[in-house]
Order: sequence, then C-alpha cells, then structure tokens
Amino acid sequence: MTDTTHQPTPPPIEIIEQLTAYRAQIDGLSTGDTLRWAARTFGKNAALATSLGAEDQVLTDLIARVAPQLGVFTLDTGRLFPESYDLIAETTKLYGLPIDIYFPEASAVETLVREHGVNLFRDSVELRKACCRIRKLEPLARALSTKAAWITGLRHEQSPTRTDFEVIEFDAVHGIYKINPLLAWSESDVWDYVSKHGVPTHALHTQNYPSIGCACCTRAVEPGEDVRAGRWWWETPDQKECGLHVVDGKLVRRSD
Repeated sequence: MTDTTHQPTPPPIEIIEQLTAYRAQIDGLSTGDTLRWAARTFGKNAALATSLGAEDQVLTDLIARVAPQLGVFTLDTGRLFPESYDLIAETTKLYGLPIDIYFPEASAVETLVREHGVNLFRDSVELRKACCRIRKLEPLARALSTKAAWITGLRHEQSPTRTDFEVIEFDAVHGIYKINPLLAWSESDVWDYVSKHGVPTHALHTQNYPSIGCACCTRAVEPGEDVRAGRWWWETPDQKECGLHVVDGKLVRRSD
C-alpha cells in the first residue's frame, strides 16, 4: 500500500514574505503574548490541535486565560486510551472551552481493517503509516480545512527531528500557518507550569507514559529511555513518525 499523503509544494514568494513579517512580529514574545498575537492576527481561524499531552494541556490553560477566542480540537482515532476521554471531559468542564472532536471516515477504517486486520500497524511500517493516514492525517486535514493557522505543543527537546522548527512556520501540506508557542520550553518548564496553575493532565503520565497516542501504539517507557521510546516501539527511530507536521514547505516526519 503506497502512502498517498499530500505532497507539499514550495510556498509562493508572498507567503515567504508574510512568514518573514510574522516572525519579526513575534520575535521575543512570551508564550502568552504569542497566543494573544495569534488571536489578534487570525481570530477564530486559528486553533490548537491538542493530543492531550502535558504541553497541549498547558496551551489549553493559556488559551482559556489570555486568548479564549482561539479554537481547540482533537483527533479521536477510535483507539484512544479510556483515560484520554476522561481528560477531554475534565478539561472541557474546567475551562468551559469546547473541544471539537474529529473522527476518521468510518468507511475508510472499515476497508483498511477488512483488508489488513485490526492490528495491521504491527505488520509493516508502510501499513502503520497507512493506519496513521486514515485515522489521523485525513481527520486533521478536515479540521484544518477552514483554518488559517494551527497551534501545536511541539518542543525542540522532544525529538532530534524537531530541532528545525521555528515558532511560526508555513504548513504547505494544509496551506496554512503553524504556530509552536512552546518550542523553547523544557520539560521542567512544562511541569512547573502544570503544578503552579493546577492544569489537569493525562492520568497515564504518572505511570511512565510521557508521550501518549493510540492505546495500541503507546507503552510506558523504562528508566533512562528516551521520552519518545514508548511510541511505535517496534520501529527504528527514523521510522517513528506519522507525518502530521511540515517545516516551511518540506514534508518531514514528526511523531505526534
């Protein structure tokens, strides 16, 4: 099965010029001020894509505090942990912010499972990426189709593949801007904020799950392991990505 994920084309010169201007406007801003800038610049046409990790919970808290006009959405792949649904309910109730939930197309999932089995992702990297494409990339594309910008909780520290990110980029796959307000935060910065502000976090974080995705593709990490080691642990590090993210027009593998 061939991966048919949208292939980006280089952004036109006017996009590059606008991106340069945006970067100048947010240079040196705090995370909160970056979110305020996003709200002023894009309004309801910008939204946080939350995977319910600690970083995204921090951003949800900040949005509720300083930029509530920004949207929040998540992807329900159909294979999430029960604790993920509990956190969605708790977060919605606490902040009063609606979290829009996008599901994969049922017919596409049915066909995939019928042809390759319920646990196809263990059979090959190609099939695992096909599963990610149907359960994550297509719903993400629908979620972003009406947006001008999306906000993520990506941090430089999370993975060697994330060192090229900047606070604002152009996502050529979806044709919108991508904002990464926590890029320079350390893991301790995240958890200090959680503690200080009483931010609700995923119950599995206390059970050595630093990165949480689908239940079938996520495990606890052992002491000394990399924080991403629990995601797609049967694959080599250079394969462990689902293709959600793009850096300035280049489709690169990222491990959300």
